[in-house]
Amino acid sequence: MTELGGASSGASTDYHRIYNPTNLLLRYAKGRIRHFAYRQIFAVANGIILWFLVSPGVGLLAMTLVFLGDVADCILLRYIPIMFARGHSFYKLSILTGVTAGIQALTAAVCVWLSWYAQHDDAEPLFALGLLISATINAGMVLPYNPVAGYVRLTVYGLTPMAILAGEVFGTFESDDHIHMNLAGLAMLYMMMMWMQNFMNGNFHRTRLHLKDQFEQRQQLEVSNALLQEQQEQARRLALVAEHAYDSVFLIDREDKISWVNDSFTRITGYTYSEAVGRTPCELLGTKDPDSEEASLLLGNRAKGLPFQIEIQSRRKDGSLIWIETNQVPVRGYNGEIETVVAVERDVTAAHLHAQEMEEARIAAEEGERTKAEFLATMSHEIRTPMNGVIGMAQMLEGTSLDAEQQLYTGTILSSSKTLLALINDVLDLSKLDANKVSFSSVDFDIHESFEETLRLLQPQAWGKGLTLALDISETAPKNVHGDDRRIRQILLNLVGNAIKFTDTGEVRVTLKIKPQGDALALSFSVKDTGIGIPENKLDRIFEHFSQAEAATTRRYGGTGLGLAISRKLTNAMGGEITVTSDVGVGTCLTVTLELEAAKTVGDSGEDTKVAKVLIPSVPSGMRILVAEDNKVNRLVMKKFLRDVPIELEFAHNGSEAVEKVQENRPHLVFMDMSMPVMSGLDATRVIRNSGGAQPVIVALTANAFESDRKACLQAGMDEFLSKPLNRNDLLAVLQRYGEADNPRS
Repeated sequence: MTELGGASSGASTDYHRIYNPTNLLLRYAKGRIRHFAYRQIFAVANGIILWFLVSPGVGLLAMTLVFLGDVADCILLRYIPIMFARGHSFYKLSILTGVTAGIQALTAAVCVWLSWYAQHDDAEPLFALGLLISATINAGMVLPYNPVAGYVRLTVYGLTPMAILAGEVFGTFESDDHIHMNLAGLAMLYMMMMWMQNFMNGNFHRTRLHLKDQFEQRQQLEVSNALLQEQQEQARRLALVAEHAYDSVFLIDREDKISWVNDSFTRITGYTYSEAVGRTPCELLGTKDPDSEEASLLLGNRAKGLPFQIEIQSRRKDGSLIWIETNQVPVRGYNGEIETVVAVERDVTAAHLHAQEMEEARIAAEEGERTKAEFLATMSHEIRTPMNGVIGMAQMLEGTSLDAEQQLYTGTILSSSKTLLALINDVLDLSKLDANKVSFSSVDFDIHESFEETLRLLQPQAWGKGLTLALDISETAPKNVHGDDRRIRQILLNLVGNAIKFTDTGEVRVTLKIKPQGDALALSFSVKDTGIGIPENKLDRIFEHFSQAEAATTRRYGGTGLGLAISRKLTNAMGGEITVTSDVGVGTCLTVTLELEAAKTVGDSGEDTKVAKVLIPSVPSGMRILVAEDNKVNRLVMKKFLRDVPIELEFAHNGSEAVEKVQENRPHLVFMDMSMPVMSGLDATRVIRNSGGAQPVIVALTANAFESDRKACLQAGMDEFLSKPLNRNDLLAVLQRYGEADNPRS
């Protein structure tokens, strides 16, 4: 559009440059100067004629007057451009040129007068009239270029014959009849001058209009030519793009046949230009399934004349199938009908294969996660089952009379068993966190008491290493908050336990701060030790699975490297953040920030989190208990755990036997293992719940420790869930809770 505008303004500028008043005046000045010599030749010729016809003196006088008048006029005209450049106005310069034109005209008029009166008395004044007419014609020719100068000259030339006739009227050498004839001739002269000037002006204006039309036509031609050139250039660029594009480009005519293809079409499909032109795309590239949804959609959109994009399977010349992303756009003519369809296609076979591989990888990953979860569940069950026997029998052995060496062995068994159980729990927690299946339960609790109890559990471990375990709680920190007490305890337990493990001398200090933050509470607690510290380039590694800062650290201090990984994942899952700073040889500080809510109820909310420590539960004498357990060792553990409780204890070795004994003996409470031969604990529970009559309390007793296992047990109709290995106090607490009720479930 810039070129079009330039062509239009260029033609218009040329026209106005030629015909604006200033330029006409400049052209007038330039023309007068350029023809100065010709005018002098004419003046000399007239002077010579007067020299011979009248006298040498008259001829010289005439030549001198004409020369001087013309020189005076041309001197001014030569300075016209300079005066314009200096800022003189057009009006002022027009007046000046009119004055010099008048001077030049007067010199010519004097020559006419000399020619008129210097002839013999019997001669006709034809020579003087010829001079006058020549001067008048010259003045009329330049009139359009400088009207002021032109009209001044015409006025002088018009008054010259009148002055001559006036001299004759008042003279003594002409008769009255001769004067009348001169007056008539003068009138004819004026009419001729007027007609001539009208003709000259009209011709000038006609020429001007003609030139204006030419300029306008030129302007239109320039615009059209520029537009055509732009269209041609655009078409050339588009042709180059289409011809050299990496994507396949082809044109489809009104008959749905290919009219042109580029080189990439041949590269992608295998068909040459001559093989493709004249054939329909479906005939050339269609698959054996022309009724597919993609093909129907493509043909439908093309028939409607709508632009569209679709991925469709096509067949190459060699018969191989490829996936094509086609973009087809209809091009309409002036009458609105579709003249051609431009199709741009890209081979996306690799993308489809990649998507297929990604889908297969996703399925494989999901299968791997499922397999891992099944493996962890199986291993957890298989390990917890014998662990139940080990820990249970060790607890029973610990309660007997033992000498010092036997107590050492028993304590070692219990300590090792608890360490192994902690490892199993860590692996299960990590698996749940990776699968985003960890559940959070928010309750009102006393956070001061929660931190104190957690540190109290770790106090013996710190004392055993000669360390100081301190807790600093901000005076402004509220006691009662709303959050997941169990998960916060777990994080604190991991961090403090980790700090004690890697600290040989000094202290481990826990600092708790809680500040209001809008409607929420910003909790921040840090665990700072005086231990071995962590190199700066190893800080990120401590939160990785099964990783510690140095390999030597694992050999010296032991551990799995899961505690911090679990703590970070738990913190992130609750919307918080855990950070670490450390100096080698000085110590490490781990800081946890969480957002909690204020307590929903007023009062001490920590009671719900306490587990009653019951040694011998108060239960009705003769309470019937059925234990459904297929493992012999676990049955022995249950028997030993409950030997001091005044109950009637009975065992079932599988789920089917448990159903029969429930129907025969109507026990008050059933401890039901989930995984048993013949019939599982879940199926046995469903049968019992659907049998009608008095219903016992059923407590799940299983080595399956996942949350999904707990939900499955409760959905099957069980009342509580205990995971193996069992803690005797937890088992006795269940008896305490349900033994206080008479006929606990009916």
